[in-house]
Amino acid sequence: SEFETIRLPKPMIGFGVPTEPLPAMVRRTLPSQAVGPPFFYYENVALAPKGVWDTISSSLYDIEPEFVDSKYFCAAARKRGYIHNLPVENRFPLFPLAPRTIHEALPLSKKWWPSWDPRTKLNCLQTAIGSAQLTNRIRKAVEDFDGEPPMRVQKFVLDQCRKWNLVWVGRNKVAPLEPDEVEMLLGFPKNHTRGGGISRTDRYKSLGNSFQVDTVAYHLSVLKDLFPGGINVLSLFSGIGGGEVALYRLGIPLNTVVSVEKSEVNRDIVRSWWEQTNQRGNLIHFNDVQQLNGDRLEQLIESFGGFDLVIGGSPCNNLAGSNRVSRDGLEGKESSLFSSYVRILDLVKSIMSRHKH
Repeated sequence: SEFETIRLPKPMIGFGVPTEPLPAMVRRTLPSQAVGPPFFYYENVALAPKGVWDTISSSLYDIEPEFVDSKYFCAAARKRGYIHNLPVENRFPLFPLAPRTIHEALPLSKKWWPSWDPRTKLNCLQTAIGSAQLTNRIRKAVEDFDGEPPMRVQKFVLDQCRKWNLVWVGRNKVAPLEPDEVEMLLGFPKNHTRGGGISRTDRYKSLGNSFQVDTVAYHLSVLKDLFPGGINVLSLFSGIGGGEVALYRLGIPLNTVVSVEKSEVNRDIVRSWWEQTNQRGNLIHFNDVQQLNGDRLEQLIESFGGFDLVIGGSPCNNLAGSNRVSRDGLEGKESSLFSSYVRILDLVKSIMSRHKH
């Protein structure tokens, strides 16, 4: 198939998740040129077209991806691969643990949930939502029957509910998730993407392209002991700040965050979160990755002594995702984000190794 699923492990728990028995411990030895500082962390969708993961891996020191499905951390699946040089021992989760079933996460839906809908987890939270016409069609299809609708109707309804993550909100009534429900499922604070003139459509889009905070925080938790005095972060294509939120929720002080994000909506969301949470550090925004050339990085690194973490990711549809039209692997316009990540990480590493000597 055009998808390479060969290397995707089952269960998809990487080097372990807090809620499952640990896998037989994989001794991880990093190639010497991959050892930090800086630490780096890069996320991409797991189901990528053929060859994509090989390219990503070979561009990042041949580190094998750690594949994790967020369904082990929250009530929604989100199959992602992470290439990073972080230690993998002594991780710990964010508390309280996020709800891990639909009914725990959305208790009001329980009353209306039909016995013939077996879902306990939502599918990957996308950037688009189901239409009113569709939810209407489903209501009409179901309300024609007392008790259980026939199999063909159940199949149609369940297929649509899975595809669009529809939940039961009344008798025979399904609806798409609200933006604040998506925020909660992804581990963001309430109203993280709300206000400041941001449309609902933009909220869904920004959220769909984001990290799942609990998952990423579990991987980043090892930094807490390493940086008791706080951390300097270079956040590339940071979207609505999932990496920053994860570090903050882990209790790791953010001394400096240099954030590159082309969407003004997303920059406003991160700036507003920064102010709401009374961050003491510096937030420096760039809207174009091209602005981070050698000279600019040199100045930044000199001014606060280097980056401890370079974190980045490809939004939902960049390299794969379910937006089939744009699924052109590393050839498409979005792939430039990945090559920018590699270029900037290389620059940061070489500037920092010069400063050491």
